Amino acid sequence: MSFDWRSILLKPEDSIHRAIEVIDQGAKRIALVVDDAGKLLGTVTDGDIRRGILRHLPLSAPVAEVMNTQPRVLPRHYSREEAMRLLGSAQVLQVPIVDEQGVLLGLETLTDLLKRPRLENPVFLMAGGFGTRLRPLTDTCPKPMLPVAGKPMLEHILQDLIDYGFYRFYISVHYLREQVIEHFQDGSRWGVNIHYIHEDTPLGTAGCLGLLPKEAVQRPIIVVNGDIMTRVNYEALLQDHDRHTPAATVCTRQYDFQVPYGVIEHEGQRILDIIEKPVHHFFVSAGIYVLAPQVVHGMQAGVRVDMPDLLKQQIVAGREVRMFPVHEYWLDIGRMNDFELAQQDALQVLRHG
Repeated sequence: MSFDWRSILLKPEDSIHRAIEVIDQGAKRIALVVDDAGKLLGTVTDGDIRRGILRHLPLSAPVAEVMNTQPRVLPRHYSREEAMRLLGSAQVLQVPIVDEQGVLLGLETLTDLLKRPRLENPVFLMAGGFGTRLRPLTDTCPKPMLPVAGKPMLEHILQDLIDYGFYRFYISVHYLREQVIEHFQDGSRWGVNIHYIHEDTPLGTAGCLGLLPKEAVQRPIIVVNGDIMTRVNYEALLQDHDRHTPAATVCTRQYDFQVPYGVIEHEGQRILDIIEKPVHHFFVSAGIYVLAPQVVHGMQAGVRVDMPDLLKQQIVAGREVRMFPVHEYWLDIGRMNDFELAQQDALQVLRHG
C-alpha cells in the first residue's frame, strides 16, 4: 500500500463533517472508524454520509450514526486471489484488513491490486521426489500433489507466488509426473506460464536446475521445494537478495531442541554446573532459495547434486551465501503427522478458497 492508511482513521465520536474531510483528503473514498485499542468498528463512505443527510442528520452528528458496522474485511494472511474475489463480488473499491481480534492492520484497494507489476524472475518448483516417508499416500500420488484443503500442496505454493506477481514457472517432475503435468498443464488456468523439467533419473535436490535453459535464467531465480506450506513474504525475500546481491539467499527457520535431561558441564571429573533441560537454538533450511543466475549457469546438465552441496561450493569459492529468517507460517510436510497438521492449519492459514 503506497499511502498511510492511518490518515483515514476516525473515532466513533468524530463528526460527520470530520469524516467528509478525511475521505476527501485521503483520496480513497473511505474512512475507517476504530476504538482506542485500534479495533475496527466500522467504515464510512460518501454513500453512507449521503444516506445520513437524507435522514436529516446534522453534520455535527457523530460518525457512529452513519458508519457501516458490518463491513467486509480481509484477514491478515490473505491472497491476491481472495482480495480480487471479495472486491469483485462486493462491488467495492476498498476492503479493511484486520487480525484475528478485529484490530485494523491496513486497507487493500482494487487500484493497488491492479497496479502490482509482474515480476520477471523465474521460479523453479521442485516436484520430482518420491515422498517415501508419506507412504502409502504417495504410492499412487506424488507428494506435492497430496491435497491440503482440497487443493494439491503444489497449487498452494504456486498461487502464493502468483499473488506476488511471478508468472514464469518451471516445475521439475519425475515420480508420477503425469499427474503434475495433467493438473497444471501450461499454467494458462492461472494466467501464468509453466514449463516442465523432466528428470529421467533422480538428480538430487538441486541437480535438476542444471537442466534449465541458460537463457531462461537472466535474473535471480526463486527455488521452492514442492512439499512446504508457508506464508513467507516472497517480495521481501527478493528485495533482500537484490539489495545484497549474494550468490544465494537461503530461507531459514529457527529450530529449538530441548535436551530432556540435566546437562553436566565439567572439567575432567569435576562438575562445574548442572543445567536442567537446556534448549539449543539452530537455524535450518526452510526449502526456499534465491540463486544468482551465474550459480545456475555454472551447473552441468545431468549431474547429480544436492542443494547443500551446491551452496557449499559457492561458500568454498568465496562467494556470499546469505540467510533470510522466515518468521511467517511455515510447515515442512515430511511425515504423516505434518500432513495431518497441514489439514488442521489450512482453514486458518491457507486462504485460497
